[in-house]
Amino acid sequence: MTDERYMLAALEEARACLSTGDIPVGCVIERDGEIVGRGRNRREGRHEATAHAEVEAIRDASEKLGTWRLSGCTLYVTLEPCPMCAGAIINARVERVVYGARDAKAGACGSILDLFWEPFNHRPEVIPGMLADDCAALLREFFGELRV
Repeated sequence: MTDERYMLAALEEARACLSTGDIPVGCVIERDGEIVGRGRNRREGRHEATAHAEVEAIRDASEKLGTWRLSGCTLYVTLEPCPMCAGAIINARVERVVYGARDAKAGACGSILDLFWEPFNHRPEVIPGMLADDCAALLREFFGELRV
């Protein structure tokens, strides 16, 4: 699979949020050509501030792989990670991060700040803007329906 195909899988996770009232953010984690983790935003449904797509996917991948170290993994997420999620990515030792839409309000991969360039013990490779228009359109659709 290519980066684009994994991002399409993350978009599927994000679309599943539309029926729950959660902001549509989806994430998948890939290792050795296989999706090993899936997550979506579940903050509203679980009444939990930490139920972000990336955290959910990291938990899923860690459980499936039997380790918290996600070396060799790529995380695909439809929205630029926030500081909490960037910290989780660093702590999980995710090798690559591919994200779609930028987040001008909470983005921690360059929009507000870039936690991955701070002198932490791990620094993932970051590929921004993968299917950014599709990811942003899904968010616009969600927020447009809230305003109606």
